[in-house]
Amino acid sequence: MSHADIRFYFDPVCPFAWMTSKWVRMVMAERDYEVEWRFISLRLVNSSVDYDARFPPGYEAGHTAGLRLLRVAAQVRADHGPQAVGELYERLGARIFDTEEDTSADTAARSHRGTREFVAPVLAEAGLPASLADALDDTSLDAIIQAETDEALALTGKDVGTPIIHFEPPEGVAFFGPVISRLPARGEAGALWDHVVGLAGFPGFAELKRSLRERPQLRSFGVPEDDAGLQEDWHGGSRRARK
Repeated sequence: MSHADIRFYFDPVCPFAWMTSKWVRMVMAERDYEVEWRFISLRLVNSSVDYDARFPPGYEAGHTAGLRLLRVAAQVRADHGPQAVGELYERLGARIFDTEEDTSADTAARSHRGTREFVAPVLAEAGLPASLADALDDTSLDAIIQAETDEALALTGKDVGTPIIHFEPPEGVAFFGPVISRLPARGEAGALWDHVVGLAGFPGFAELKRSLRERPQLRSFGVPEDDAGLQEDWHGGSRRARK
């Protein structure tokens, strides 16, 4: 996709990337808007990090599962084109986050997301061959994922999380976020997005940030679609301060 309005760098296991992607899809439905879905791996970003010291239990398993799912996404793109990546991500995110069961702190559940048993029905829903699940273990695809991870971080600097959005590529600016905990109402997504694009269009804009966030409006976090989550203090992408 050479004329995308944005490039959206995602890790499929990041709940805030998923929330923002749902907003972006609303904008796509309201406007003539093109998105290129690209890869950033939290596991590769944190390759030198002591997970036990920095993150709550389960994060390393979750991030590793995300890398495995990105391998599948990379193979999907190679075999079926970039549009198929967006369709796969939409189904992965729905299965991971838009479910009733709260498995946000369950290490076994996070590991399960990187298995053939988990990804096979997602591929079937997307009309993709079951053989693509072989990519879960294909470490040769990590070079592609690392290159796009490096590409995203080169656009923003390294002290960021996911998602990273590159506006009006290749010349436009890129930022981490915007991070949201709730979706805008239908019909309001585009208007809210205009404010983001306005900030991105000012060359001197650098950052808006706060660590206080509502739990994301996702069933996997126990927050129904018509409610707001409890406010928590997030540090470095997790709900626990660094040691």
